[in-house]
Amino acid sequence: MSFNFPARTWLGVVVSSLGLWFLPIPGIANSAIAAKKIYISYGAIERSISVNSLESYAKKGIVDDELATYAAYVSPQRLLQLQRVLLKRIDLSPVAVSQFLYTPTGTTLLKRLGEVVQTESRQSGFYALRSALILAAADPKGLTLLNILHKFPTNVRVNMGRMLQLAEALETLISQSRRAIALISENSTVAAAQVQGINFSQLPDLRSPGRFSWSKQTLKLSDRRRDRAFVADLYLPREQEAGSREQGTGSREQVGQGRQGGQGDKEAITNYQLPITNYQNFPVVVISHGLGSDRTSFIYLAEQLASYGFAVAVPEHPGSNAEQLRSLFSGQAAEIAEPSEFVNRPLDVKYLLDELERLNAVNPSWQLNVQRAAIIGQSFGGYTALALAGASLNFSQLRQDCNNPKDIWNLSLLLQCRALALPLTQDNLKDWRIKAAIAINPFTSSIFGELGLRKIQIPVAIVSSSADTIAPALPEQIIPFAWLTTERKYLLSIDRASHFSTIGESAAEDADPIPLPAQVIGPNPAIARRYVSILSVAFMETYLDRNPQYRPYLSSSYIQTISQAPLDVSLVSSLPLTQLANSICAVVTAQQNFCPQAYRRGRKES
Repeated sequence: MSFNFPARTWLGVVVSSLGLWFLPIPGIANSAIAAKKIYISYGAIERSISVNSLESYAKKGIVDDELATYAAYVSPQRLLQLQRVLLKRIDLSPVAVSQFLYTPTGTTLLKRLGEVVQTESRQSGFYALRSALILAAADPKGLTLLNILHKFPTNVRVNMGRMLQLAEALETLISQSRRAIALISENSTVAAAQVQGINFSQLPDLRSPGRFSWSKQTLKLSDRRRDRAFVADLYLPREQEAGSREQGTGSREQVGQGRQGGQGDKEAITNYQLPITNYQNFPVVVISHGLGSDRTSFIYLAEQLASYGFAVAVPEHPGSNAEQLRSLFSGQAAEIAEPSEFVNRPLDVKYLLDELERLNAVNPSWQLNVQRAAIIGQSFGGYTALALAGASLNFSQLRQDCNNPKDIWNLSLLLQCRALALPLTQDNLKDWRIKAAIAINPFTSSIFGELGLRKIQIPVAIVSSSADTIAPALPEQIIPFAWLTTERKYLLSIDRASHFSTIGESAAEDADPIPLPAQVIGPNPAIARRYVSILSVAFMETYLDRNPQYRPYLSSSYIQTISQAPLDVSLVSSLPLTQLANSICAVVTAQQNFCPQAYRRGRKES
């Protein structure tokens, strides 16, 4: 996406951007007065177009005299896009829409949208938008942009001045992100060229399962101190005959097919009635799912790690899982995730590790190496992983960013800012048993900031996706990676991947409160999952199991051999802030605040 506002008239921008300000908000109820006109205001200039004109074009493809005035400034492709956007239906119930819009996150989104979409009297469109969205969702015609316009209680006024400011901010973010990703790719290529003498075709293929079979068991947990009950799935490896790389079949009540080609045993642990199997000294890897996901979202990764001899524990975080979203959309919950989840998630992992230690104590055959544990997390789980790795919450940075938000296109800030409701004493959630961490699409910029991330001292890998619109790669992963001071760090950048590309298909019933369309997930997610599996095995073997034979896999040269279109991948182990700043801040912008303080400091240091 690219905008060139100096060369384009603002009339053309109106038509190409109309759907942008309505469609992303998911919507209430019966207005006697509906919008008949849309006024577009830019300083002293004002134009208007009737809703009937838009409806005629949307339903019949007719460009009347009104619309023709605007159509002259845009391409036929943009007009067709407008037609699709006007009629695109979002299938959400009015209860779900209402519940979301009344959450703190939904309220903040509406306030921002209300700066652009206003009432005829130039007041914020906050209440009018909320009413129109819920009414449209309740209407048989459904939640479409056209129906939202019909439900808007007054004529609509679009503040083009504010729209252009936000569009320029988006253009700058995209341009800077492209420069940063290109820099990572260039650095990865240079590093790969410096590696000589390794024939990667002779190394074991980490895309294949390892030599261990595994059993899957479910542990029921109840932390009475927090009045919090949750479950965790355990994937426990079992040694095969020497030299065997085949997955085995175990005895169990119910045999399940392993997703990586092998078979595993599934059992339930109740009152510590353990199976008679030796689980000796296997390092523990915890996988923390993201917001709205569940413990089945990364089965593919858990099974792959178990096949390489890691005991994998996957907790279900009850306050921020798929069930929480279902509760929100059915009217049983008031928030997407309570602020307490910023603390409860790391404490879930701590309690789980405590329970595994207790299991070691009560059963001699159950000797997992809990003192050498690692964590992998995605999105909110990525935050969880970094918090347990030693990053401290940075309330000062949060207040600064949330009280004066500049990065309006960073949706993850809506969630990060909810942490301001926490007690200021809840800033250190580190667990010393965690010896390595992988954070996939984490949000970090404000909740930790530079000061919080610099406290991490263990090996860390961060995975970023160039097409992530939830936790954008540049502010949430790339710049934070440059802030890290730990010597053992890696950044895996996946081109064209989205925030959801690495998430597997959930095996839970009714797993998706809002099924995601293919275009949101992005192209070929199986490739992204394969990258994550390879990185996770190599990283955990190197830093958790302390096996140096796997270090060559953590190189730019190896990553080049597995890179596959359309999701090209790059790996770097350093990214100097000065180099990043010089690349990003070369983008010329009208406002200096688009080049954040961290970049400017980096440029001064260069």
